[in-house]
Amino acid sequence: MTIPSRISVPGDGLEMVADAYGDPAAPPVCFFHGGGQSRRSWAKSALLVAQAGYYGLTFDLRGHGDSGWAADGDYLLEAYGRDVESIIQAFDRPIALVGASRGGQSALVGGSRHADLVRLIMLADVAPYMVDDGVDDIRDFFRASDCGFASLEDAADALHTYLGQPRLPDVSGLAKSMRDVDGRLFWHWDPRTTAPEFLHPPSEGEALIAAARRAKSPLVLVKAELSEIVSDESVRQFRALAPHLEVEIAHGVGHMFTGDRNDAFADRLLHHLAIHLPL
Repeated sequence: MTIPSRISVPGDGLEMVADAYGDPAAPPVCFFHGGGQSRRSWAKSALLVAQAGYYGLTFDLRGHGDSGWAADGDYLLEAYGRDVESIIQAFDRPIALVGASRGGQSALVGGSRHADLVRLIMLADVAPYMVDDGVDDIRDFFRASDCGFASLEDAADALHTYLGQPRLPDVSGLAKSMRDVDGRLFWHWDPRTTAPEFLHPPSEGEALIAAARRAKSPLVLVKAELSEIVSDESVRQFRALAPHLEVEIAHGVGHMFTGDRNDAFADRLLHHLAIHLPL
């Protein structure tokens, strides 16, 4: 696989680290991962859009991977949105935003404030109104991760048990997403990002509703058919807020589907880029 270059872009008071694929002079397509993931989750899609002629950038969210941790502990959605705004302004040219879960929320909140530059916001299974029972599974996963893991095998078991992801046949790749603290393995994120007050608080829904109403850029939702988070009613309510919303279905998959369906997602993305951010 092509080795990306690593770049750093100012966020809202911290540095945002990204892997960059392709020609820096090409139209930028910025990818944002889900909570608890890292920029590597979008690597295949970024490479594919780069091969198609775009500049693909996969960012670590604040408090994740190699991006900065919030000194003030601010991990509310508005803070993630401000980071996206800073990235948009740093490029200061037409751009596309792609995000899964928390990254999609961030892209919607930040991108909705810059319709002059944002030509496309494409979301992987995230909407202003979400099924809270599905969020409970994510909360359980974070709680199970608080004390770390004795081995990569244990970490893979947690992914499988709480998030419904297929059990990894080879767990060695998880090492890149973990840090060793006194012999135990922790996910490579600031523990404060998973505090209860940051996991689907009322302010999150308010920010998303306002962003959906504000959004004027082309807006595409790829809903996971088996999503525990985004229901058919969630989609209906999203459309009521943003009538220009386009909805596609990713068949046979659940909420955190982009890791396994990255290539298929990239094909959908390239179709929309050709329309809204042509080369």
